[in-house]
Amino acid sequence: MRKKLKYLIVALMVFTQISCDNWLELIPPGGLIREEFWKTRADVDAVLMAAYSQFANLDSKLFMLGELRGDMVIGGPRQGGNERQISENNIYPDNNFTDWANFYKVINYCNEVIVNAPKVQQIDNTFTDYQMQGLVAEAYFLRSLAYFYLVRVYNEVPLILLPSESDDSEFYVEKQSEETVLNQIVQDLETNRPFAPSGSFKTIEQNLGRASKASYDALLADIALWRFDYEKVIEHASRVEQNELLVLMPSGRWFELFYPGNSLESIFEFQFDQSQRQNNGTYGLTSRSSNRYKPSQKALEMLSFKYASELVRGEDSSIRKYGEDDFIIWKYVGQAPDGQSERSGSDQQSCNWIVYRLADVMLMKAEAYSQLGNYPQAFQIITEIRDRAGVATRNIANSPTAYEDAILEERALEFAYEGKRWFDLLRMGRRNNYARKNTLIEIIVSNVPSTQKRILATKLTNPNGWYLPIYESEIERNRNLTQNPYYDF
Repeated sequence: MRKKLKYLIVALMVFTQISCDNWLELIPPGGLIREEFWKTRADVDAVLMAAYSQFANLDSKLFMLGELRGDMVIGGPRQGGNERQISENNIYPDNNFTDWANFYKVINYCNEVIVNAPKVQQIDNTFTDYQMQGLVAEAYFLRSLAYFYLVRVYNEVPLILLPSESDDSEFYVEKQSEETVLNQIVQDLETNRPFAPSGSFKTIEQNLGRASKASYDALLADIALWRFDYEKVIEHASRVEQNELLVLMPSGRWFELFYPGNSLESIFEFQFDQSQRQNNGTYGLTSRSSNRYKPSQKALEMLSFKYASELVRGEDSSIRKYGEDDFIIWKYVGQAPDGQSERSGSDQQSCNWIVYRLADVMLMKAEAYSQLGNYPQAFQIITEIRDRAGVATRNIANSPTAYEDAILEERALEFAYEGKRWFDLLRMGRRNNYARKNTLIEIIVSNVPSTQKRILATKLTNPNGWYLPIYESEIERNRNLTQNPYYDF
């Protein structure tokens, strides 16, 4: 047998990406073998923090997965070639943007915690049931969130529930259906929610930067909406709204969501602190000097003063104008909603990545109500979000499609560049047995060179093309993997 006992987790990562007091300074010491590790609660803490750090490292990826194939961004002169191919839907399995390895690193850290924390408790008599169950609940949340991203991006993916304990083990795992993966993570979330922390940490950074009951509920609501289980969406979203610590930020304080972050509206966000060399990736994607991503014409028509009446969420908040046809994304660059005050010094790359906030969950609930035909309740929620943004109530016809369009627009305004847009559009395209497939295809091809639009539109009538291929190196490494049929040339 080829089996090394050297413990991969302690060698893979230097802890550089998340801040928040000393709860993120728990670094597994390098060079340990497995028998020397997993002795105390501190070892469990260290690997859990590695999972948070690894996920935070993905913030640029989460931005691009949620925006590249949508209609709110365009690539600048310095957009990477692989990224440009994704945004133009010129996608092949040799594009390393499609590599899912870093998501599976998060999953492996979580699997380590889930399997080994109970064993550590048998050794460390100071490690209580309450503490152990809380840490394991955090690991289940992160693993579930990672799998939820994977099924929305790739559709069918390997479902790995045990850690990979050697660095050269033969590990060939077949893909599982989206339904199988989602059933597993919903079961995990529902079982472990009672043990999730709930505002019990010492700092706001910990309470919003670590999994909580509210983040569990938000993720469950999001999964239910993806599955079009509208009653469940309402159930989970209502539980979030019952949390008295969560409030919509008033219009004058909306930008505090991004600077300084960790607002009263936030449910869960990955934490960054440049002063501790824990840098985000979104500043480098959206700053003017980076020239990588800019607002699209669609975004300008929704957000710029020239076209729109959006004041709280629009120009000088979500985007900034430098000159005619010269705009940047402002959320991750500015420190005030004035289009002037840029982040500087150690604040430049310290903007957190928001995964869930209250407005997001409220609009999930509105979407569920509207699809069930409860238009008054849906309208009330949309109006509350618009009131907060300082924009007038809108007229919406009482039909699921009219409300779907209104909510999609409201979500585009509220969550511009927060990695939500593509998944919102994909949900629309999948709903009711692909009834609005052509609407999604029109949006997908909007960023494609005109000579390719007709050909690509024809190809994308196959919904398998809405998902990414499995990276070719994964296919070569794992003999039990099969390619997404759309890319199986």
